[in-house]
Amino acid sequence: MTDRETRFREIAERYLPEEALRTIRARAARHDAENSFAADDLADLRELGYLTVFVPAEFGGPGLTLNEVARLQQRLATAAPATALAVNMHLMCTGVVRALHERGDTSLDWVFEDALAGEVFAFGISEPNNDWVLQGSNTRAVPTDDGGYLLSGVKIFTSLTPAWTRLIVHARDDSDPSAPMIVYGFLDRDAGGIEPSDDWDVLGMRASHSRATVLTEAPMRPERVSRRIPDGPNPDPLTFAITANFQLLVGAVYAGVAKRALDLAAQALGERSSAKRGVTLAEVPEFRVRLADAHRTYLGAAAQLDAYTRDFDERADHGAGWPLRLVSARLAAGEAARSCADAALQCAGGRAFSNASELARLYRDAAASIFHPPGADAARPMFAAALLDD
Repeated sequence: MTDRETRFREIAERYLPEEALRTIRARAARHDAENSFAADDLADLRELGYLTVFVPAEFGGPGLTLNEVARLQQRLATAAPATALAVNMHLMCTGVVRALHERGDTSLDWVFEDALAGEVFAFGISEPNNDWVLQGSNTRAVPTDDGGYLLSGVKIFTSLTPAWTRLIVHARDDSDPSAPMIVYGFLDRDAGGIEPSDDWDVLGMRASHSRATVLTEAPMRPERVSRRIPDGPNPDPLTFAITANFQLLVGAVYAGVAKRALDLAAQALGERSSAKRGVTLAEVPEFRVRLADAHRTYLGAAAQLDAYTRDFDERADHGAGWPLRLVSARLAAGEAARSCADAALQCAGGRAFSNASELARLYRDAAASIFHPPGADAARPMFAAALLDD
């Protein structure tokens, strides 16, 4: 076993031991059936120090790398995908700050202190009808005299809705119509002007409670303003760090879904028999081929995540090729989750069609991968342009 694998086993046992995984997996079906938030999972993860894994050692944290955290997230997703997706958004925020800190930008180091103090961060970037995502915003930012802003708009799929205390957001400042700016910063949950939606009854990832958040003149304190970036496609270390952590950590969750689906599929084939052939379905060529194809799809997605998280940690210079790699890894992981869940249903047979089946839940959880930005249709022009346009 390589030193890297030995280290990861030690990390996994420290921050996500088998006993904790079993407990979290045992709750997942109930949370899904009741459409309840996985508050108990979050409490257990907090107790294990999981919410501080990105905090550098100099601040009192373990200082894990993106590669290590992505692997932990795959492990957590094999037990409870919705819990993994929810906590992902906290990790994404702290991971962004870790990336900036390592690259010499210490302006957001206060996030480490808040994370160690128990604050829970969430991601408030996605908006209705905003396919610009990071390059634009439908939320309005009105400057205040003290250098802060009042924000009004709607953020969607705000995971950890019942629990977050800090929300990273962006909004558009049109105070100078000739030079609109995209403002990035953090909101405090108790500052007012923030109204979470109660509407949450969705197909999959139900325990994440990724509800909409309505902002009505929500105050962003001046010291919480992180960036003012010209509207449109203007590169910045913050938006790069957000893109990298979001795409790769979300991808990690769906890679975990794919892995769990494969394990359950293999188990089901060993338990089912063919009356015609007098053998288990694990010995039937058609089923072996189906599982083999799904396994190959998973391994390709997992390899992309492993390579690109390591490249990010090692600050590889992919230049303009970074967005292609990041989005490709997340799309591949989502496709792997969906195809592996589909294959697993066919391997498990009719019993998997029951809502009580873990595979039925995984199939629904995998479907959520379609909705993370950018979708495949939105991303295709980027991949085509890299080869066809000057």
